[in-house]
Amino acid sequence: MANNPPKNADAVPLPYPNWTPTSWKSTSYTAPYKYQDPAALKAATDRLAQLPPLVTSGEIEKLKKQIAEAQLGNRFILQGGDCAETLDECRPEFIANKLKILLQMSLVMIHGLSLPVTRIGRFAGQYAKPRSSPTQTADFNGQSITLPSYFGDLVNRAPFTPEDRAPNPNLIVEGYKHASMTLNFIRSLLDGGFADLHHPEYWDLSFFHNADLDQDRKAQYQRMSQTLADGLAFMENLGEQQVHESTRVDFYTSHEGLNLHYEQAQTRTVPRKDGHFDLTAHLPWIGERNRNLDGPHIEFFKGIQNPVGIKVGPTMNPDELTKLIDTLNPQNEPGKIVLIVRMGAGKVADNLPPLLSHIKNSGKLVLWMTDPMHANGTTTSTGIKTRNFNDILTELQQTVEAHKQAGTVLGGVHFELTGEDVTECLGGAAGITEADLTKNYVSLCDPRLNYQQSLELAFLLATAMQP
Repeated sequence: MANNPPKNADAVPLPYPNWTPTSWKSTSYTAPYKYQDPAALKAATDRLAQLPPLVTSGEIEKLKKQIAEAQLGNRFILQGGDCAETLDECRPEFIANKLKILLQMSLVMIHGLSLPVTRIGRFAGQYAKPRSSPTQTADFNGQSITLPSYFGDLVNRAPFTPEDRAPNPNLIVEGYKHASMTLNFIRSLLDGGFADLHHPEYWDLSFFHNADLDQDRKAQYQRMSQTLADGLAFMENLGEQQVHESTRVDFYTSHEGLNLHYEQAQTRTVPRKDGHFDLTAHLPWIGERNRNLDGPHIEFFKGIQNPVGIKVGPTMNPDELTKLIDTLNPQNEPGKIVLIVRMGAGKVADNLPPLLSHIKNSGKLVLWMTDPMHANGTTTSTGIKTRNFNDILTELQQTVEAHKQAGTVLGGVHFELTGEDVTECLGGAAGITEADLTKNYVSLCDPRLNYQQSLELAFLLATAMQP
């Protein structure tokens, strides 16, 4: 019999030594959707478990160290991407444009904050979405019928037909394949340079010239854009990169860990390392609907070595948050917990400071990240879901101020965005109005910032966070 490889002798004992990737199945849990064929589900998860990992344990550990740096204010984390990826949009132009806007935003942040920036994409796995209702009633062939809601391409498909809406276990393998292709293309782009990252003269900065843009803000944008090329020097001075590899950057992936069959199948041990790693993504996160302490998602994520995100909304109380942190990180390990706060523009000032104070006084090591998107949704008079740029900006500014007052570190930001010229969110210097929303509204779930709105917010956030 072969000897097992030695573990790290200096490692801290695992907090949950009896945990396994299937422990979540022992919880009392009623899923919002149900796979009708258990044999097909087993076949799909068995196949997924045999396939190579999407990410590596070494990459996960490197990200954890960078998150620990951001917790101390020595780095900033930029996380962004689609509300929900689709298998059909696994195409080079879509992937390249999303990567481009994240990289360009990161250069703005590096320049504005004089800090290294870690980039985490909401892609290569963001194929599942929570829904407010497990079912949807609509017309099909002239009759009103009720079908499962669309839970993202990892579970079912968007067209309102009985066949498409039936949860299909084969989609977890298809999701894996498309995530793999996406990652391969991203890594090829990064290894090859992706040159226009460092050439702001090629960026689309036309929103600077909008006639309705405040003159002070316009001047601020112009000043920063004229010196953006110095970002390379900032990166070198900060030890981020060497000159000869200045076009090569690190990139990490994230997604909401909704479908535990998918997460479980790619969770495994690694030679010479303790514990289990979820190798579907570097940073999985837990949404507000799934953070029950006795629920399956907390049970699953407490046992993996990855850093874990927790969505924190306005109903969160300090004691509940402390219990979540203690459960997911009982050893108070640096770089382990990312709190992704989404309050809403009208609730930050009242609801965020008590959480900041409580966690600061408790000594819990966390990365505070703001998500100004998810609590700022609205619906137009014609029934179109949208978000207002000014609400997003207000939440950002109020969050920055709350951290300054509390003496805590805002270490990251989380955006839903796309590199495409969509018209899904109102406002911004580009001046999108309600009448514009129907021009190019393509999201199947939530509205996203477009290229210009995303870049503008990077400018504004960089300015707001300066001392």
